[in-house]
Amino acid sequence: MLTFLFSLLNSTQTSNLQLLPITFSGWWDKNYHELKLLNPTMPLLLRCADNAMPAITTELSFTTSHLLTYMLQNDKFASEERANAAKKFLGYLSDNKLKQEYDTQRWNSPGFDPMRPFLDEEQPDWKTDPKIGSDLSRYIEIHTELEETMKLIKSGPNDEYTRAENGLLMCQRVDLWCAGEAEVEAAVKHLLNLGKECNDLEPDTPEYITEYYPGAADL
Repeated sequence: MLTFLFSLLNSTQTSNLQLLPITFSGWWDKNYHELKLLNPTMPLLLRCADNAMPAITTELSFTTSHLLTYMLQNDKFASEERANAAKKFLGYLSDNKLKQEYDTQRWNSPGFDPMRPFLDEEQPDWKTDPKIGSDLSRYIEIHTELEETMKLIKSGPNDEYTRAENGLLMCQRVDLWCAGEAEVEAAVKHLLNLGKECNDLEPDTPEYITEYYPGAADL
């Protein structure tokens, strides 16, 4: 089956695009390097299966800021109250002084970490402890404000927040069927720009997570 794809001949010059008639398997094998240039640190997959639209899919590390900005720009909030809460939360995320204070205040109680996994199950009353509560008063204040604001943002009806998440994830896919030349070129440029924004990543292992190698007891 023949279709048309855009081959990115130079990843730094998005205008240098050439329309080529190709078959999926042969073209993919020969041009994987060019495709990978679009997304150097994340996987790039060709989706070509029965009952599925041909597409290039990838993984983009969208953040909460990306999601809330997407929801505001596309009027995904049915309530002005939730939209204002999203703007407020974005303000918190862009406040470097507040973020630094939040990170610093977390360690104000020696030997105690308020972000330890399962803390609320193991020590549900830690906030009312006189010493811990006093040491971490500012941390608790900031954390409570963030939690309440995010709770309001996610309180929309009909899975408003989840549906917006799914909508944003659709930006990871470029469909290659039933689109004209201009549409495909715009989609490829869009994916390239998203990759520049989201995919220049350094590995960041979450706290308390250790790599596990099944079958290798000595590691």
